[in-house]
Amino acid sequence: MMKKNKTSYFKIFKISLFSLLTLCLATSCFEDQDDNAIVETDISDFVWKGMNAFYLYKEEIADLANTRFASNEDYRAYLNGFSGPEDLFENLIFQRQTVDRFSLITSDYIELGQRLNGTSVTNGLRFYSFAPPSNSSQRILAIRQVLNNSAAANADLQRGQFIIQINGIDLSADNVNSLLADDSYTLSFADYNDNGTPEVADDTFIANGTTITLTKAPLTSNPVQLTRILEVNGENVGYLFYNAFNRDFKNQLNDAFAEFQSNNVQHLVIDLRYNGGGDINTASLMGSMVTGQFNGQVFSKLFYNSDRQDRNRTYNFVNSFDGNGINSLNLNKVYILTTSGSASASELVINSLAAYIDVVQIGDLTTGKTQASTILYDSPDFGETNINPSHLYAMLPLIANSVNVNDALVPSTGLIPDIELNENVLNLNTLGDPSEPLLAAALSDILENGRPSGKSTARLLPIKSDLHTDPLEQKMFVEH
Repeated sequence: MMKKNKTSYFKIFKISLFSLLTLCLATSCFEDQDDNAIVETDISDFVWKGMNAFYLYKEEIADLANTRFASNEDYRAYLNGFSGPEDLFENLIFQRQTVDRFSLITSDYIELGQRLNGTSVTNGLRFYSFAPPSNSSQRILAIRQVLNNSAAANADLQRGQFIIQINGIDLSADNVNSLLADDSYTLSFADYNDNGTPEVADDTFIANGTTITLTKAPLTSNPVQLTRILEVNGENVGYLFYNAFNRDFKNQLNDAFAEFQSNNVQHLVIDLRYNGGGDINTASLMGSMVTGQFNGQVFSKLFYNSDRQDRNRTYNFVNSFDGNGINSLNLNKVYILTTSGSASASELVINSLAAYIDVVQIGDLTTGKTQASTILYDSPDFGETNINPSHLYAMLPLIANSVNVNDALVPSTGLIPDIELNENVLNLNTLGDPSEPLLAAALSDILENGRPSGKSTARLLPIKSDLHTDPLEQKMFVEH
């Protein structure tokens, strides 16, 4: 049984850059200025021309019209009216709070490129932050994930541990983000005490004397964090915890499915609860690994703005990549675990597979990140060749939308789970453990053969938690 299509909106990816013709079309209303003397206005010149050439919502921004300026002088006066490139960039964003929540500009494209390729300076910890019942301004950190081979993993830190101080400072809503931004810090841990009651109003967090100092370091992380083979009622269930759709680790993803294939898994649970997206081609490869029976058919489709319709393209189900055969499971049903941090390529997989097979989404409403992005550099064609050596500015604007084979779009409000189950920061449990609540819900549905109908909702705690998410984790790309 196929899952019904979701309300139409859009998806995110990284897109191939255009030819020199694109630049000519974008700047046909005036001549280029002398680029020999690079000042802030020249960086702003790059910002405007890049947005004019590529921005998905160009038609909604009057200042990006091809006929906006009558002369070079008019154009330069416009650029000089902003305090700098960042100010201009924000002025060109369409409805920042509701529509374009994701476009960004950076003054260091080297770091940006590394981050998008999966390398970051990190200690390997990801957190939930929440206020204890006794103090609304105080913050407690709960470790939600420890990345493999990181400083935190080497220190044997575990999901579900509580932190009440950083560098001996009590955490608050005002200081927690700045303290976490330091390259090195000392964490002070606490034990949770429920005081023997089911209510949380009397719960406390008591320092246990344990402190650990962590220093961030460059880490290139294999997004295949964890695989498990579980047994339910005599049948094998494959479990995959997947952090990001990273193009440099396609073989590792295929190897995970080889493990499932060799163990004759009849059911599959893909855990995308903290997966903010990544490479669209890798997402389509995952779709081919889950299935296999739809080779050559459309997985998803990309649409650009009205000036770039020649760049529209499709991604098909395939049976190989880079000379490697895909390890396909030929499933007609898959379980996908989500939270509010599941975005872009994660949502793409759900939306695109749902047009072909039964996708059972378990967890929380997803992000609703629907558009595609790419890095624009200050170069003749906005690509990585002949980049202006005088600065390191680059942009990551939204430049395309995506639909599945039935032209169904991902809602900007997010994908609604079939089984609603919020993570409980007071009882996160171990990822991949059959008793972990989200995985347990999937295993229960498998055991009952999907017979329970309607939505199952976990008890919502009066303790509100925030998922600490890096904006760069919520991207989806296509290769240049």
